[in-house]
Amino acid sequence: MAATVFVDPELAIDQSLNSKLTELGYRRSGAHLYRPDCDHCDACVSCRLPVAQFQFRRRHRKTWNINQDLTVEESMDLNCADSYGLYQRYINVRHRDGDMYPATPEQFDTFIKTKGGETRFYKFFLQRQLVAVSVMDVLEQGLSAVYTFFDPALPKRSLGNYVILWQIKQAQQRQLPYLFLGFWIKDCPKMHYKASFRPIEMLVEGRWIVVN
Repeated sequence: MAATVFVDPELAIDQSLNSKLTELGYRRSGAHLYRPDCDHCDACVSCRLPVAQFQFRRRHRKTWNINQDLTVEESMDLNCADSYGLYQRYINVRHRDGDMYPATPEQFDTFIKTKGGETRFYKFFLQRQLVAVSVMDVLEQGLSAVYTFFDPALPKRSLGNYVILWQIKQAQQRQLPYLFLGFWIKDCPKMHYKASFRPIEMLVEGRWIVVN
C-alpha cells in the first residue's frame, strides 16, 4: 500500500510554488504536486543533476552524435494529433505493465497537456516525423523534466537519454544549476537510466546527497 501527500488542489501551481516544493522532493503531475509518504518505505528518492559538473562520457557522446539529425521546436501546446499518437504508441509499447496502460485522450489531457506555471513543450523531429516530446517546467533553480515520450520503434537512438542530454545543455545555457529528474527507485529497472548520469544528487532524509 502506497501513501501520497498532495498539495491543496485549489492552489495555483506558479513557478515560485513549483520551485520551492520541487526542492523539497515534490513532483508535478498534471495540475497536482505530490510526494510519496509511506510509513515503512523510502524507496522513492527524488534526484537531480548538477549540470555544471556533468561530463559527457563515451556512451553519452554516442547517443548525442547519432541524434544530431533531429530538429527541436518549442510549442505552446500539444493539440496536434501526432503528439497524442506518439504518446499512445509509447505508453502501449513501453508501459503495458503500468497503471497508465492503455493510453487514453483523457489521460493525455490531464497528465501531459496540463501546464504548471512556466511549462514548456518541446517536439523533436526526424525530418518531418515527430519522434519525441519533452514536457519541461522552468524553475527558479533549474529545469524539471516532467515527462518525455518517444517513438518506441527507434531503440538504437536512445531517445529518452538523448532528451536528458539536451535538457542538461538547456539548463547550462540558461545558467540554471539543476535538472530535476523526478523519482528514482533502486529496484525498478525502468529507472536505472537516471543513475547512469553522474554526478547525481539524491534527496535523503531532507538533504541533497551527491552520488558520484
